[in-house]
Amino acid sequence: MKSFIINRIKSIGRNAFMPKNVDALITEIKAKGPQEWMPGETHFTHNGNVHLCYETIGEAKRGTIFIISGLVQTLLGYPKHLHEGFLEAGYRVVRMDNRGVGQSSWMNNWSKENAYTLEDMASDVIAVMDDLNLPEAHIAGISMGGMIAQSVAINYPKRVQSLISIMSTGHLFDPELTGIPTDFRGQFTLITLLHGLNISTVDQRLRFRCATFSMFKGKGDYEMDIRAMIDKGLYELIKRSGYNVKAFDQQGAAVKKSGSRYEGLKKLNVPTLVIHGTDDPLIKIAHSKKYAPMIPNAKTLFVEGMGHDVPAIYMPQINAAMLELLASVEVEAIA
Repeated sequence: MKSFIINRIKSIGRNAFMPKNVDALITEIKAKGPQEWMPGETHFTHNGNVHLCYETIGEAKRGTIFIISGLVQTLLGYPKHLHEGFLEAGYRVVRMDNRGVGQSSWMNNWSKENAYTLEDMASDVIAVMDDLNLPEAHIAGISMGGMIAQSVAINYPKRVQSLISIMSTGHLFDPELTGIPTDFRGQFTLITLLHGLNISTVDQRLRFRCATFSMFKGKGDYEMDIRAMIDKGLYELIKRSGYNVKAFDQQGAAVKKSGSRYEGLKKLNVPTLVIHGTDDPLIKIAHSKKYAPMIPNAKTLFVEGMGHDVPAIYMPQINAAMLELLASVEVEAIA
């Protein structure tokens, strides 16, 4: 019965849910090789038995911003235009491979009994800051990274100058809100059955990456940067550690185990900006609309048409809002 269902699903077509021109782009990019995606300095440190890889980019003329990637994403998980504005404004950018991905520990001894939490991942951020002799920093996080950033602010408030939480939630499993939408789960299952089973080649891995990322697009007038997805994916495969297939379950368990941060968010005393797309198909904007008001004096930016991604078309308004928040911290420090 199972093989029958899989065969029926495969009959949908090889290119179902696949962006256009993927195969041609894969061939082109493989022929010339990927561009360099890590222009900064790579460092390694540890948090207990967990080894951590992180990168620093630019000089801290005005301070440092730590950007935390989302579920199963490495330090390359977000588009570079998200941090370019910080660099141009004189901030140093720090980004890390969360435990379980990239060149950080892959947690091979993981089990449900010893599963780590978002709080453990927040302590990894502090370990990197300690390695840099960095007493405080601006903390930004995307999706699950936003949850980790919130945990850093809640548990280490003196280390956080400001908090930016992007397309995230204060409690993914809030019974009053939609968790992972049923239609999103269904599409992910179809894509996995069509493109994610028995992956054995680089081309198959890159095709699966493109198909899954295509799910995150909002309804706005923009196209996803498929070329960058392929280029960055190839870089991960041939120049870094590749992809940990167990990270999805491990980090997903961390999100569930950590539960709600609502009570901690209510006690925050740190300048905060909450950003979310109105058409996010993965974490509905209702999550941000619920937890943002809990944070004293938090500012919000709800981006019309944006999905669970941060495309370049929206960066002018996102960048302006983020830099305004950081500048407000400088003004307050002077006062």
